[in-house]
Amino acid sequence: MQRTPEPELMDAPEQASAYAAADFSAGDQALVDRMGLLFPSGLGPRVLDLGCGPGNISFRLAQAYPDAEVIGLDGAASMLQLAERRLEQEQDLAERLSFVGVCLPSADLPKGCSGLVSNSLLHHLHDPLVLWLAIAQAAAPGARVYVKDLRRPPSPEAAEQLRERYLADAPAVLQHDYVASLHAAFTAAEVEQQLQVSGLEMLQVAEVDDRYLEIWGQLP
Repeated sequence: MQRTPEPELMDAPEQASAYAAADFSAGDQALVDRMGLLFPSGLGPRVLDLGCGPGNISFRLAQAYPDAEVIGLDGAASMLQLAERRLEQEQDLAERLSFVGVCLPSADLPKGCSGLVSNSLLHHLHDPLVLWLAIAQAAAPGARVYVKDLRRPPSPEAAEQLRERYLADAPAVLQHDYVASLHAAFTAAEVEQQLQVSGLEMLQVAEVDDRYLEIWGQLP
């Protein structure tokens, strides 16, 4: 099926509350564990989480890499408010974990990042090159990159089957957003073309399970 873009920002209060209340802990931890396998020497001293939402991955990165500074970046103020509220309760991380409100593209990205992570941001972007160019802009030489996102199914019927398989019991707002995200996602071939255009052709692209793409590698 053809791609149908969705809104770039998830800034409605009901969206932020629903995502913050949902239990994504197993998937979030699996993502951090996966990075540990791909990059056994770590992500370096400065890690940027692009599209951090309420900070679920950012907090786990800060816990997993106690010697690293972690920066969570998102354009949705309602999401960042939830992240900041949680950070107030976890003061032991406050010196190493911070959140910034930035919409891509931007000249105000943190620079010199040794690790660049993004989970479920790519499909939100109307222009996908925005993410890859932001990674190139923020990365230090030799930076490690890990991106995970949904991949677009072949038909609307397949998208509905995935919703029923994985979110049948979820709140209506999450189910609606999930189907919209599947329609807005990219295929592996499309992502490979994006990487070629943005000069990041050294990154690898793989299909994972029945609904994800995984993009990873180390920059020169």
